[in-house]
Amino acid sequence: MPPKRNAGKAWGIIGVAAGVLVIGTLAGAGVFRGGGSSSGGSDDGPKYRITVPQTLAGGEYKLVKDISQQAGSAVPHDGANEHGIEAAGGQYSSGTKSLVTLGLYGVIDDPETTVDHTIRGMTGDGKTEVAVADKKFTPSGGGDSLTCGVDVRTEMGQKVTLPFCVWADSSTSGNVAETDASELSKDPQSVDLQEFADRADRIREEVRKPLG
Repeated sequence: MPPKRNAGKAWGIIGVAAGVLVIGTLAGAGVFRGGGSSSGGSDDGPKYRITVPQTLAGGEYKLVKDISQQAGSAVPHDGANEHGIEAAGGQYSSGTKSLVTLGLYGVIDDPETTVDHTIRGMTGDGKTEVAVADKKFTPSGGGDSLTCGVDVRTEMGQKVTLPFCVWADSSTSGNVAETDASELSKDPQSVDLQEFADRADRIREEVRKPLG
C-alpha cells in the first residue's frame, strides 16, 4: 500500500482524468481543428443520447460528480463535423479507482474523424503524452469496436497512467478513462487494453440510450 502522503496527493490530482477527457472532447467537437463534412449530418437525426447513471459497470463504480455542465459550457453545439451537440458525463469511483466517462450526442457526420480528433486532443496541452499507441479493439462479446490506448499525464510532479477508450457513431461519441490511486504511475505496457475495452463497451451500453 502506498504511503498515506502519496494517497492524499493521488486523490488531489485524480480529477486529471476528467480534465483530459474534456480537452479531448473539445477537440472531437471541432474546437481546436476542422474536419469532416459540413453537410449538416444525417437526415434521420440523432438516434441516441448520452446519460449519466448513478452506477456503471454493473454497479462497480458509483457516481461522484456529474461533469455534464462543465463540459457542456465549453463544447459548441455546432461544428464542422458535429451538429446540435450536447455533452454529458460523470466521474465515478470504485475503491482506489477513479473512472471518468464523457460523451457527446447530436448528429455526427464522420464518426472516425471525431474519434481521431478526440484522441489527438487528449495530448494537445503539452502535459500528456502517448505511452501505448491507440488501436481498435473488438469487445470479447462482439459488437462495435472501440479505439483504446494509454496516455501518461504529468500533474503536480506526478506521472499518471491513463488508459482510455473512445468510440463514436452517427449520433453519439464517448470517452472512458481510468486512474488508480494505489498505482498512479503503473507501467503503461502492463495495462490489459482488451480487458479495459470490454469494460468500456459495457459502460457504452449503460450510458447510451435510445431517443424517444
